[in-house]
Order: sequence, then C-alpha cells, then structure tokens
Amino acid sequence: QVQLVESGGGLVQPGGSLRLSCAASGFTFSYYAMSWYRQAPGKERELVATITRPGSPIYADSVKGRFTISRDNVKNTLYLQMNSLKPEDTAVYYCNTPNGGLGSWGQGTQVTVSS
Repeated sequence: QVQLVESGGGLVQPGGSLRLSCAASGFTFSYYAMSWYRQAPGKERELVATITRPGSPIYADSVKGRFTISRDNVKNTLYLQMNSLKPEDTAVYYCNTPNGGLGSWGQGTQVTVSS
C-alpha cells in the first residue's frame, strides 16, 4: 500500500523559511522521480518542483532561486527547502510522482505565509 506523509508546514512571516518532508513507503522510492505539488484555495493543484531518479532538479518559474528539492533514498524521504517565502506561496503542499501516477495522495501539509 502506497503511503505518502507530508510534514513540516506551518505559519511563517514573509521572507522566512520552512523545510518540508515527505515520508514514502509501499513502493521502491529510489526508482521513481518525485515531485512537490501545491494547491491554494480556489485554485487547481500545480507542480512546484521535480527531482529525477539521478537527482536532477526541475522548478516552476515561480519558485526558482528560492526553493530547493532534494531526496534521501536511504530514508525514503523527499524534501523541499523553501526560502524567501511570499504570501503567494500559501497553499497545501503534497508529494507524488511527476504525473501523480502513484494513485494515492497524502493529506498534505499547510504552508501559510502571512504577517
């Protein structure tokens, strides 16, 4: 059974930082490219960042230079380091494969950027 557990979100002021984690189980994590997604109220889920099997990162233009995606294949964990946070980064953040192909989504972790 595929399980994805996101954590690390919270309330932060503009310009602050957060580090999100995604603990994965039920599949061979190291064989898959993995992505972070986010969904704000009233908006569709959008792709934020992807890290390939060899470890190459790809970012949405809106987060380039501010976010860093990484992975630990021993711990089966995906990370997202978020710096210089902006109010428009406020959303629920999820992890999955680049096409959502695992067929199972976690509850996500809420990130709120506000003064």
